[in-house]
Amino acid sequence: MTAIETTAANQSRPAQYTGHVLPAWHASLALYREPSPGKSLWQLLNTLLPYGALWFLMIRSVQLGYPYALTLALAVVAAAFLVRLFILFHDCVHGSLFKRKGLNTFCGYFLGMLVFTPFEDWRFSHLRHHVSYANLDTRGYGDIWTMTRQEFERATKGGRFAYRLYRSPLVLIGLGALFNFLLRFRLPTRKTTRVERASVLFTNLLICGVALLAARYIGWQTYLLIQLPVIWISGAAGIWLFYVQHQFAGVYWARKQDWDALRAALEGSSFYRLPTVLCWLSGNIGYHHVHHLGPRIPNYRLKACYEAIPALQAQPPLTLRQSWGAIRLKVWDEERHELIGFPAAAAG
Repeated sequence: MTAIETTAANQSRPAQYTGHVLPAWHASLALYREPSPGKSLWQLLNTLLPYGALWFLMIRSVQLGYPYALTLALAVVAAAFLVRLFILFHDCVHGSLFKRKGLNTFCGYFLGMLVFTPFEDWRFSHLRHHVSYANLDTRGYGDIWTMTRQEFERATKGGRFAYRLYRSPLVLIGLGALFNFLLRFRLPTRKTTRVERASVLFTNLLICGVALLAARYIGWQTYLLIQLPVIWISGAAGIWLFYVQHQFAGVYWARKQDWDALRAALEGSSFYRLPTVLCWLSGNIGYHHVHHLGPRIPNYRLKACYEAIPALQAQPPLTLRQSWGAIRLKVWDEERHELIGFPAAAAG
């Protein structure tokens, strides 16, 4: 069994929490793991059909010579639906959209083509993230790179400048969206097997095939005028969601010897309370602490699980207004056990 298969298998069993006997309520998570084929199919239809309709409207707006601002306005809405498609792709990665592995894999590859993300390769890094997040000694897989205060202060001037640049909102969220979805995901993650590398190649071929068909029937210019803003806006929104899920005031991080999976799930992942519309478009991913406790729970059961288990409601919610302050958090202070801004003493 490969490392990634072992990780996936572990997700289907109750977690063994370091230093903890599993709390009594943990067994209740299993009640919400069963996918509903009807609900899953409906989610695909109520997201793919509007997304396709928006593409049709954007194509016609360009072809008929309407102001490009109209196309961009439609692109914002299409990007919101693409974020939701990514959440369905994410459920396929965890094997939670459908009961059958083959169906999850098929849908994962199809949705991966739409969201410009290779299924097996992203699965490799994302499942690693699930067993390493909030652990200071296992950073580097599927996370936002975070230095400790000591690491930042000991870094060279060039290293501190590079880290400051990386953590700036323009680069991390703005340019990061284009870099990751257009360039980074076109190459395999380090230390992957042949299966993950093949998925990257196959997804790249699918994307190229769609682009060539688009060029043939609607033209390169029309395709790029639509695809680029849609992938950029949706990518930026997705990176922001991922950022605030693990980078917020009061978050839990620890060294490997002190790391506790229960605290990592409940305190190292946020409960991002979003307005109803945004909650729907983001596939309930704001219930991120619930997701990390039960990765096999489908997105449409996360809210019900949260409401049924009082222990999950102890996590203070992160509101939309509060979340904007998270962008000022840059390094982890191991002495204070909290994320802080850049140290003044290490300016430059």
